[in-house]
Amino acid sequence: MSQTVKALVPMKGHSERVPNKNIRPLAGKPCFHWVMEALSNSRYIDEIVVNTDSREIAKSAKDNFEKVKILERPDFLLGDMVSIQPLIEYDLANSDGEYYLQTHSTNPLLTTKTIDKAIEAFFAQKEHDALFSVTEIKTRFYWPDGRGVNHDPAHLIRTQDLEPIYHENSCFYIFSRETNNKIKNRLGSNPMMFAIDRLEAADIDDLEDFYWAEFLMLKKLGKI
Repeated sequence: MSQTVKALVPMKGHSERVPNKNIRPLAGKPCFHWVMEALSNSRYIDEIVVNTDSREIAKSAKDNFEKVKILERPDFLLGDMVSIQPLIEYDLANSDGEYYLQTHSTNPLLTTKTIDKAIEAFFAQKEHDALFSVTEIKTRFYWPDGRGVNHDPAHLIRTQDLEPIYHENSCFYIFSRETNNKIKNRLGSNPMMFAIDRLEAADIDDLEDFYWAEFLMLKKLGKI
């Protein structure tokens, strides 16, 4: 496959729930370095666009990784209440790619192998205009009135035999410039789900998540 993809990694300097989350050391490295390494080693990603309001993050990214393009976040995109779509639109307006993979610095367990497989899966089909990562769940869920979401409470079966439902884990999204310009959404109009291992999909929202991700990373590295 000859198609190249640009990666988008938005990062704020400030974090409400985990202080300095993006640069906080995780298993011996700044947290965001793990996903940057995975992206850098991809055979398909030719540029990593880091949109940030932090000079420290920008310097660390430029000093430690090649293929990095820094976009200084403008005033109208500053703050904790800015959603992802305006950031994506700004990144697309300031880059020249046709296809993009958007991910987060808070998915340190994400691997290059998974990234490349997802890109290959997206380009191997023509039915879907976007792709997003999910994790499969086989657990009994209920609506507030007690009705089963994915099962019949009157006829319980083993959880491993349940029809799976899927959780959007926010690890990555793949889409084209054309699709995002038209739909104004990273999911496109008919997205393809790409299932990944739930441990690889570990996402850091709070301190408990951070400690769990660090434990998984140390375990992966054979340090515990």
